[in-house]
Amino acid sequence: MSRRALLLVLASAAAAAGCKGYRTQGFKEPMKLGGKTISASVLTDGQIAYVLHCRACHGDKGDGKGPAAAGVRPPPRDFTLGSFKFGAVPGGTLPNDDDFLRIVRFGLHGTAMRAWDGVPEPNLLAIIQYLKTFSERWRDEEPGEPIVPTPDPWQGKDAAAVDRGRAVYHALAQCLGCHPAFAPKRYIYEATKQVKGKGTTKFRQDMYGSELTKSEYGVKLLPPDFTRTDLRSVRPEHQLEDLYRVIVSGVGGTAMPTWRGALPEEDLWALVHFVDSLVKIKGTDAPRRLRAEWQADDAVWSPPPK
Repeated sequence: MSRRALLLVLASAAAAAGCKGYRTQGFKEPMKLGGKTISASVLTDGQIAYVLHCRACHGDKGDGKGPAAAGVRPPPRDFTLGSFKFGAVPGGTLPNDDDFLRIVRFGLHGTAMRAWDGVPEPNLLAIIQYLKTFSERWRDEEPGEPIVPTPDPWQGKDAAAVDRGRAVYHALAQCLGCHPAFAPKRYIYEATKQVKGKGTTKFRQDMYGSELTKSEYGVKLLPPDFTRTDLRSVRPEHQLEDLYRVIVSGVGGTAMPTWRGALPEEDLWALVHFVDSLVKIKGTDAPRRLRAEWQADDAVWSPPPK
C-alpha cells in the first residue's frame, strides 16, 4: 500500500470516528481553482491533511460546523462563503496562497485557530488548495492584488509619525467611529478643525470603548482596542509590516474598509506607527491612566462658542 493510500485510510478512520458514515474519497480529476489548475493528487493530499488537522472545527463541508465548533468563540471560519478577514488583499477579494499560508502557519491570536507551523509546508499548501473546493468563488475568481508594504517614510522619525498618526486616526480616517478614541474630546475637536475646517462636537457615548459592528459571518464583531486586545494576524517579529497589511487591505467581511488609495502612503504609515504605539502599552497601567486623564479633561472642556 502506498503512503498516500495509507494516509487516506487513516484519515477516513479518524473522520468516521467523529462522524458516523463519513469517508474520505479522494479526487480523480484536477480542478481549476483561483485561476490555477490543481492536480487531483494535491487535492487528495489536502483532503487527507484537512481531515486530520482542520475538520474538527471547520467541519466536513468546510462550513465551520465541525464537532468541536459549538464551544469555539469566535466561531471557526466558514470556507463556503469564500470570505476571508486577513488575506492581505483589498477587502472582498480572495487571498493569494502566500498570505493564506502565512495565516495558517502562524494562526490567529485570541482565537482557537492555532499556529500550524509544525505541519510541513507542502501539507499546508495542499490543505489550502483543498479549502478552495468548498466555495464556488474559487472556481469563478482569481485572488486579489497582494498588499505589499511600501518603504516606511517615517524611519528614524517615530515620534513625528505617532503624532501624525494620532491626527489621522481621530480626524482623517475617523477610526474612533468603531474603535476606541485614544485622545480627549479637546484634542479631537482641534484635530478635526485643522483637517476639515470645523471641529467635531459629535462623540459616541462610550467613546473610549469599541462599537459592535455588523459582519458577513452571522455575528456582530467588536473592533479591537489596541491597548487591550490580541491582534489576530499580527506577529510580534513582523509587527509594523503586519499592521500595515491589515490597515491598508482592511478586514474582509467586516466594517473595516480597504484604506489603500484612500489615504496617502505617508499617512497610512503614520497610522501604522500610531497603532503600534498603542499595542506597545498593552499589559501596562498606561491605558487605564491615560483614559482617566482624558475623561478628567472631558469633564471640564466644552467646545468653543460658534
